[in-house]
Amino acid sequence: MTARAPPMAPITRSAMPPAELEDRFHRFVFDLPDSDAGKLRAAELATLRRLELLGTRFDVRNLPRLPVVLPQLLRTLKSGNAAGGQLATLIGRDPLIVGEVMRVTGSVHYRAAQPINSLQQAVVVLGQEGLHRVLVQHVMKPILQSNAGAFGHAAGERLWSHAERCAHACAWLGKASGCDAFEAYLAGVICHTGTGAVVRLLGRLAPTDGAPPSPHFLAGCADLAARLTLQAAQHWELPPRVIDAITEYRNRASPAASPLGKALVVADQLAMAQLLGEHDRIAQDLDLGPAWPESFAPASVVRCQHDLRRNFPPREGA
Repeated sequence: MTARAPPMAPITRSAMPPAELEDRFHRFVFDLPDSDAGKLRAAELATLRRLELLGTRFDVRNLPRLPVVLPQLLRTLKSGNAAGGQLATLIGRDPLIVGEVMRVTGSVHYRAAQPINSLQQAVVVLGQEGLHRVLVQHVMKPILQSNAGAFGHAAGERLWSHAERCAHACAWLGKASGCDAFEAYLAGVICHTGTGAVVRLLGRLAPTDGAPPSPHFLAGCADLAARLTLQAAQHWELPPRVIDAITEYRNRASPAASPLGKALVVADQLAMAQLLGEHDRIAQDLDLGPAWPESFAPASVVRCQHDLRRNFPPREGA
């Protein structure tokens, strides 16, 4: 998977099939050219078989570890009655999390009238929702970026850019369905965790015939990535509803049943479209409203798209 090509031709405003959107997303993340191959090539089939074998032997303990204090922090936050001093004591056990909390509260967005001089004060300023997001970003951003493997820094940055947008959209959609806001945000952040692991394997196993990867090959890689994401979520002992949503996300043949599962499936696609639009790979105003009538009203999907564009405006030179 070393072929490179000029940017793909943009797609018009009309909606596209989810499989095509996902194919364009993966080609963007890995900086790959389009392919008009109608079926798997022999080299690709052999590589997928080797990937599948490696996937069955994949040890999730090789993934970066979550901070030891994180599960206890999540449980304490979930209880809803944690005092700032109690949270500060837990956070104080991990110097990296302490540094991230202090860095964020020192930013312009959180800057208070008086300087923030203590961890407990920083925790109070952040609030529970802000602390949730700091914890997730502190934990997941390095994992996604460090797993870029042979595809380098750009792939890790693009995976993280998708994770931010997916988490935001999942929380937005989940709110209307009664989902826990933090669980929805967490599900959106981790849904492509396994992609990094697959990329690292592909750095050693990619087909050597030099042709651009076919859509079937990338779809096979995505299926394996979804399975590894589920294994990681289980290994990290994430909340049961998050694991259930990731399970439904993986089983694409059956529509998601849970409110969080439905929100995650739609949020993933909206985040892909938003990111591709920002980089002129598809139309920025692609209409995805009617794509999931069994899960969300078209008007809700359109409002979520608008909210994503407002919160993640294109950067100059993107």
